Amino acid sequence: MRRLTPALALLRVTGVAALALLLWNPAVRRDLPGGDQPLILLDASLSMAGAPWRAALDTARALARAQHGVIWRFGDRVTAFDTAPPGDGASRLGPALDAAAARGGPVIVVTDGDVGDAADLPADLRARARLIVVPRPDFFDAFVASVSGSRRLTTGDTLTLEVTVGTAGKRERGMGNGKATLTVSVAGRRLAARGVTLPDSGTITTGLTIPPSRFPSPGWSALDVRLEGVGDAEPRDDARQFVVQVSAPPAAVVLAAPPDWESRFLARVLGDVARVPLKLFVETEPGRWRDGGTLAPVAAAEVARAAAGARLVALLGAPARLATLRMSGEGGVLVFAGQEGREGDWYVDPPPASPLAGRLAGIVWDSLPPVAAVADLPADSAAVPMLAARLARRGASHPIVMLSEHAGTRRVTVAAAGLWRWAFRGGASEQAYRSLIASLADFLLGERGAGSGERVVPMTYETPNGLPLVWRWVGSGAPPPSPATAVVTLNDGRRERIDTLRFDADGRAELRLPPGVYRYAVGSGPTQGLVAIEEYSDEWRPSAPTLRAQTGVAAARRVSQGLRDRWWLFVVAIVAFVGEWAWRRRQGLP
Repeated sequence: MRRLTPALALLRVTGVAALALLLWNPAVRRDLPGGDQPLILLDASLSMAGAPWRAALDTARALARAQHGVIWRFGDRVTAFDTAPPGDGASRLGPALDAAAARGGPVIVVTDGDVGDAADLPADLRARARLIVVPRPDFFDAFVASVSGSRRLTTGDTLTLEVTVGTAGKRERGMGNGKATLTVSVAGRRLAARGVTLPDSGTITTGLTIPPSRFPSPGWSALDVRLEGVGDAEPRDDARQFVVQVSAPPAAVVLAAPPDWESRFLARVLGDVARVPLKLFVETEPGRWRDGGTLAPVAAAEVARAAAGARLVALLGAPARLATLRMSGEGGVLVFAGQEGREGDWYVDPPPASPLAGRLAGIVWDSLPPVAAVADLPADSAAVPMLAARLARRGASHPIVMLSEHAGTRRVTVAAAGLWRWAFRGGASEQAYRSLIASLADFLLGERGAGSGERVVPMTYETPNGLPLVWRWVGSGAPPPSPATAVVTLNDGRRERIDTLRFDADGRAELRLPPGVYRYAVGSGPTQGLVAIEEYSDEWRPSAPTLRAQTGVAAARRVSQGLRDRWWLFVVAIVAFVGEWAWRRRQGLP
């Protein structure tokens, strides 16, 4: 009898092992060498202007010629290469590195080292890139960092601006003692001025008050807030623009007797979403009215006159105290009547069918904080319920927002107290509060588009140099129809240009403009106003580099490959089993 030899056993073990590995199919990771063509990322932000740009451009071109590389520009966006001067108002390297990550080739970054998103760069992408830093020369700079204040005013209002100024860089001898003059002017006419003492470094905030007698005629104006008498090396960041609108009578009036958190949040949000001039009057003591912004005393007759001429009047507080005004007008009325309601945790239910239900689509009602109290409303067969709430989410629902119209006058009654909690929480709850107030304002004003018939509005009235002016779709509900476009006409006083805004699914569109003050009009509708593209940019200010020069690591791609993808393992299994079969036949074994 013939016996098995070690060679037959080895062939059997080899074949079975290969077959087992093929059935298991473990993955093996390995690095593949990157491509030979390097990608050169050239910083095209405004901080590169001047000598750094010429040096960086020469460096990028030399690298591209020597290594047959491809050049991309990066700033606030990633674009193809051209030799135009740098013009982006931000320096974000992250999107450019993300775009280059899948390429596998070497990455070379040519920059001045001042990158705004350096702290957010993934460690592996940052280590992979070769960094060539072309530093800016150090210099002293004084700047106006920000301007804030009331944007919509009525004739007779006093405007108070909060202005943040600061310095950066090393101050050379003979460059002054830190004294400067902060001025506010419009169309070359000075409105206000005050002396300021600049810090050695960092920022300070100061206030400027502009009396009503110095304001120009009603309408839109761009205020020029400027530092004078500084003598720094960079004058382009010494001024900021602030756009204001002055109107004769307020289009919306909020009366609070007495004032509370509800009136405070309502006035702020209503003026923002309705985009009309708003005035807040508060009765701090019975019979004594004050301006809600300045707390200056106001006669009751003046309050009644403003309410009578307004297109929207909001009433909050005790009805008996508000009744003493004897108001008469044809505008819409918003009444908050939940102050004396039943207290508890009242949770708002999803809205039933109503004329405004579509405007509240997308709100997650279960995530909103409860309102504090709900009052019972008298029966009105002509009123349409818009929202209802239940105590502790149990029992019958009680209407808290009712819509009605009598003799051409629209009226909204809110029987809940504590809606301001939504805005106070922030986030999605704040957006729900803004959506609710915007829909009520649209109903009371009898128009679509945030109370002024507008379809398209700018998200900001002032945009720093090198950044896009962002527009938001507000007409015909949200989200915008697809595709949504709007034709906007802009005039800077010298020439007129016409552009088409194309909105994405989120209702946003971007438009890039050179610095200047532009009067705009959207289509043939009522949308018009003023926007300012500033000469100012954060890129003008000196700052410490956030990136240092480095050689980078070899570019490689990690790939995962299963054993079934390797042909030689199949060959091993076949050869082992065939060899064993042939050997056994030769020895006469079964």
